[in-house]
Amino acid sequence: MKTVVHKSESRGFADHGWLKSHHSFSFAGYYNPERVHFGALRVLNDDQVAAGMGFGTHPHDNMEIVSIPLFGDLEHKDSTGRHKVIRQGDVQIMSAGSGISHSEYNHSREEEVHFLQIWVFPKEKNIEPRYEQKTFHAEDRMNRFQTVVSPDAGDALRINQDAYFSLANLDAGTTLHYPIKTAGNGVYLFVLNGDLQVAGESLSTRDAVGIMETESVEVKAKSYAEVLAIEVPMQF
Repeated sequence: MKTVVHKSESRGFADHGWLKSHHSFSFAGYYNPERVHFGALRVLNDDQVAAGMGFGTHPHDNMEIVSIPLFGDLEHKDSTGRHKVIRQGDVQIMSAGSGISHSEYNHSREEEVHFLQIWVFPKEKNIEPRYEQKTFHAEDRMNRFQTVVSPDAGDALRINQDAYFSLANLDAGTTLHYPIKTAGNGVYLFVLNGDLQVAGESLSTRDAVGIMETESVEVKAKSYAEVLAIEVPMQF
């Protein structure tokens, strides 16, 4: 087993007034040659967007983009004519494929929206752009991992990569084991709230650990905690 630990305070940070963004990996004006990606995981941005503000229309291609609102609602428009609101409890995935333009705005005129935007390199390039979102209920991940993104879809959202996103909410004292689903994959565990011990590392809110060359990972909750596990190919 190999691990890499990313403490919350070591992330890149940008304050644009209307946007406060923490970058787990090199992004925009933040560059760290040791933190460009974790396998196929390229971007994990932890964004706070002021009321009524957002990202104007901009293009993407050949990237799998996952958005997870943690607080508030996010408004999405794209060049296919799609116009959706992604609410707290929802997960959205967009396969940019051969090219798509979109905008993202805080749907509220009164409160901030907090959301994660995550980019994963695709398995197949230049596919037809695709969009999907779904509501996932917190009770279905209490003291267990709930898969919300998967290459096999099923009850999850389908991703164009051998990658899996799973959420878990753990009561204090709970121990879970995350099994690596595809041989050769690694998993990046990002603590949304609380205190965990993962692979012998003590982690708190917004800390993360990337784990490679293992078949499973033990996760122990030292307090009530919420965690996002992103399993991705290490070679792609």
